[in-house]
Amino acid sequence: MSQTLRFSLALSAADFLRFYTGTARQVAVVAHDGRRVRFPAEHLRPFVTHEGVSGEFVITFDAEHRFRSLQRVLPD
Repeated sequence: MSQTLRFSLALSAADFLRFYTGTARQVAVVAHDGRRVRFPAEHLRPFVTHEGVSGEFVITFDAEHRFRSLQRVLPD
């Protein structure tokens, strides 16, 4: 059984550069329901623009808490 968490994220291009240079490898966020999650920054690469990464996202994990998917969603 998978579980999903929804969170907002706003990283500037300069902030995201830390992931490209290897200074940081993980992103830690607090989901809207208060749970904390950490995942490899490489999963954000499809969403990077010249301004950085921003938006509402849903991350899905399997029953063993392994990453399954990350999607950008429209705000409610």
